[in-house]
Amino acid sequence: MNPFTLITPAYAQDVSGMLGSATQFAPLVLIFAVFYFLLIRPQQQKQKEMKGMLSALKRGDKVVTGGGILGVVQKVPMVQDKDGKQIASNEIEVEIAPNLRVTVLRETITSVIKPVAANDTRPVKEKAS
Repeated sequence: MNPFTLITPAYAQDVSGMLGSATQFAPLVLIFAVFYFLLIRPQQQKQKEMKGMLSALKRGDKVVTGGGILGVVQKVPMVQDKDGKQIASNEIEVEIAPNLRVTVLRETITSVIKPVAANDTRPVKEKAS
């Protein structure tokens, strides 16, 4: 009895068939990896940055709302959560004109405007008195 006669030709072809199906899925895996690094991951980082910016809002910050309204944060009230801890409220009071304050939801704020320093490289000359 020959030991090689126990292996049928069907088993030998099955190994190449498994490799062929694995190579069919390789482009799909590559496409998913490209989408992850070019689209999904940057969006997650942007959302994380936005969440940090919204949680750090304080009085005096100049903000832009989702409707394009510019205003200055006047009040960030504190509320108690179910455990009794003080947390920042979801509602923020924003002054959009002198003596005109509106209450907006924290999630509707799209950006915080940082003041930009003047780009003047010359030293300031002091006036002689």
